Amino acid sequence: MSPTPKQARTHRRKAVPRDRTKNVTQWRVEASWNHRPDDPVVVRTSDKKRARKAFRDLLGKGAYVIFQEHAGWDRWHTVEEQNGADLLAERDAEQQLAAAGYTPTPPGYQPDAADRHRTWLARMEARAEVEQQLAEQAAREQAETDARRRRLAAEATRDARALMCPPAIVRPENRQRARHITGAQR
Repeated sequence: MSPTPKQARTHRRKAVPRDRTKNVTQWRVEASWNHRPDDPVVVRTSDKKRARKAFRDLLGKGAYVIFQEHAGWDRWHTVEEQNGADLLAERDAEQQLAAAGYTPTPPGYQPDAADRHRTWLARMEARAEVEQQLAEQAAREQAETDARRRRLAAEATRDARALMCPPAIVRPENRQRARHITGAQR
C-alpha cells in the first residue's frame, strides 16, 4: 500500500552539515607576459595536480604566474605566485657560470635574493675583465722591458769594440802635444 500524501510529507531527510557553495574545489592558474599584459592565460580546473602542472608549464614559458584557490562565490585566494622570466634568467645565468668555467654561486651568497646567480655571474665577469686588463698591462710592461733589454743588448754588441778600447784622446796617435805659449799670447 502506498503512503498517502500526508504520510509522505511527515518524513524529511536530515540536512547534511556541509558547505554548499558552488565550485569550492576549483583551482585557477593565471599567467601573463610582459610583451602582452592585456592578454592573460587563465586555466580553471578542479584537479589540483593538473593546475600545478599548468603552473609549472607556464613558468617554464617565462610568464608571471599566479596559482589561486577558490574561496567561494567567485572569490579567489592566492596560494603562490612566481615570476617565470626571473626563474629562466636565473637558470640561464647558472648555465653561463658553468659554461664559462667560473666558480659556482656559493650557497651563502645572498640567499634571499631572487637574482643571486645573475649577480654572481656579473661579479665573476667583472673580475675576469679586471684580470684580463691587468694581464694585458703586465704583458705590455713585459714587452716594453724586453724591448729595452734588446735595445741595450744591441747597443752593447754594436759598441763593444769601441768600449773595449780606450777613448780617442788617450790613444797615442790622437794625443795632442801641449803647446807652450807665453803669457802674453793668452
